Amino acid sequence: MRRTHPARLPILPVLGLLAALLLPLGAMLAPSAAAAPPAAAAAPVRIMPLGDSITGSPGCWRAVLWNRLQSTGYTDIDFVGTLGPQGCGQAYDGDNEGHGGELVTNVADGNLLPARLAATRPDIVVMHFGTNDVWSNVSPDRILAAYTKLVGQMRASNPGMRILVAQLIPMNPSTCAECAQRVVTLNARIADWARATSTAASPVTVVDQWTGFSTATDTYDGVHPNASGDAKIAARWYPALAALLDAGTPGGPGEPGEPGGGPACTTAFRAVSTWRGGYQGEVTVSNTSTAPVSGWTVTVAPSGGARVTQVWNGSLTTAADGTATVASTAWNGTLAPGASTTFGFIATTSDTAGTPSATVGCTARAATS
Repeated sequence: MRRTHPARLPILPVLGLLAALLLPLGAMLAPSAAAAPPAAAAAPVRIMPLGDSITGSPGCWRAVLWNRLQSTGYTDIDFVGTLGPQGCGQAYDGDNEGHGGELVTNVADGNLLPARLAATRPDIVVMHFGTNDVWSNVSPDRILAAYTKLVGQMRASNPGMRILVAQLIPMNPSTCAECAQRVVTLNARIADWARATSTAASPVTVVDQWTGFSTATDTYDGVHPNASGDAKIAARWYPALAALLDAGTPGGPGEPGEPGGGPACTTAFRAVSTWRGGYQGEVTVSNTSTAPVSGWTVTVAPSGGARVTQVWNGSLTTAADGTATVASTAWNGTLAPGASTTFGFIATTSDTAGTPSATVGCTARAATS
């Protein structure tokens, strides 16, 4: 009887079939070399409020400014500082570098700023500093020399640092009759100092916090702002800071900012007529730069709780704190260097309101080629 044997399957073809079946599985499990990593989200712009108790104790203008920026679309920002918030009755990013009682000359002489910069890495510094120096009768020469040293330290931290420097709010403490004039004397020199210190890569912009600010109605002690003062300070910072955010903030070391020299505008307010419960105001917008302006935006913060209710020759939006924003129209937005235009408004006031006043600020847009 013939013995039969089971047929033997060829080994190599079977192994080939198995490999063919496993290859797609391996391809699915192996990481793809061609797959690009997800793009990193852009880092928020880091803004350091720098100063003394007017900035940090509690410095509630920072809360007003923060929420104004958030409500107008500037959400990709981060207020930074080694100090935290002290409470202002509203949610906000309270980090800051406002040390109560500090003199700017002491900060410069003691080299206190570099460590604070290293810990927080700001892109923009918003500085209202020198009130305690004025109170201590430190000379304007020493104060401005301290400013210069601090700016140098800021640029060592970030060569593209953008710096907003305030002309100080007025002060009239009961213990210093000379302080009011000392502030005026210092403020008169800040603009020239800024022009000499500013560079294309790291511009220094002066923000007038003095005009329209009253120690009688906008402070609680002749020095520190009350709620009305906080609103005015925030309203003055807002257009200057918004302009920097619109232009883009340069990166860290090795990435200097773009040259400056763009358009700029100034504003002037006057009361045209008044009546019980309201008044008519007018704002003049002037192109003070050598570049043409294609449009402008003006913030108007009326004093005494007044609210802007009507505007002509402009487009009105109003924030919750009563600050009005007026944008140019198609027929008055273009301003040649040195040219001016005006818009008018109606504001409602309480029956007991005094002489109308308002804090106004301006942001200009560059003409496109």
